[in-house]
Amino acid sequence: MRSPWRLALLAMLVLLGAGLGLALAEEPAPHAVAGAAPAVTGAAPAHGGHEGEAGSAAEEAEAEEPPELPNAIQLLYKGAGEHGQERPAWLTLLNRFKDLAYAVLVAVIIIVIVRIGTRKMALIPSGAQNVVEFFIEGFSDFILSILGPAGRPYVPFLGSLFLYIWFMNLIGLVPLMKSPTSALSTTAALAICVFLYVQWIGLRRLGPLKYFKHLAGDPQDAIGWGVAPLMFPLHVIGELARPVSLSLRLFGNILGEDVLIGIFAGLGVAVVGFLKLPLGIPLHLPFILLALLMSTVQALVFTLLSTVYIMQVLPHEEGEAGH
Repeated sequence: MRSPWRLALLAMLVLLGAGLGLALAEEPAPHAVAGAAPAVTGAAPAHGGHEGEAGSAAEEAEAEEPPELPNAIQLLYKGAGEHGQERPAWLTLLNRFKDLAYAVLVAVIIIVIVRIGTRKMALIPSGAQNVVEFFIEGFSDFILSILGPAGRPYVPFLGSLFLYIWFMNLIGLVPLMKSPTSALSTTAALAICVFLYVQWIGLRRLGPLKYFKHLAGDPQDAIGWGVAPLMFPLHVIGELARPVSLSLRLFGNILGEDVLIGIFAGLGVAVVGFLKLPLGIPLHLPFILLALLMSTVQALVFTLLSTVYIMQVLPHEEGEAGH
């Protein structure tokens, strides 16, 4: 089982690289980046107009952010430039890639938990080992009930994918933390990893010729070969649409949850100030409980769809056995 876990680790590295590339692609305009540091200086008399424009551009960029609960990196970044001083370059870079930073933090947390659970393996499990083995065995049985016995090599990847998405969804419910999956760059990177992994499985298990035959609709007779030129581009478009649908579904649901919690938390604070109450009103508490459920559902849906995509590129006898 060592090689599949190495493959899951490689997929994690590809994910981080894809997330970094997509975050770079989302880089704002140069004047907005330049104005982000001295945003407070826009309140000072603007002699040339460039500083005022840069400050207003930075304020507009911050105003366009969704009303989520503040996170530690965001507060640190705003606090560093509160009195007009220039922010450190490392802090500006950290704020720019905060979603990737929290994604790395989640990966470290998962590695530590698994390491603690497998540090002292015993024949009769207890404690952390019992929790880890319970999850691995339960998830493995669940995936194998879909893919069949031939799907055992893909359990480490799918298990790592589920855990990673689940923890990234849940970490946003922790105070001063942020869900990396509320950013499109993170969910797109996850979808790209699944897309590349599925195509690699298809090429490896079917071979190049059978793989392209699969994309052509697997024609078996003259009619099938006749419509193959039409089926091939449709299948290619369908394959390319999968990562788009995966990324947008996860991104939209998690961002919606975080925005909803942020709005009702702010409304609770406004009610306290308006009524002059001694204690706060946790109006967002019911939505946190709902987010706990929906975060799990979204991680499961993403993993299940990835499992189905893998099943569809397996050889017919293996796919039929799994089905």
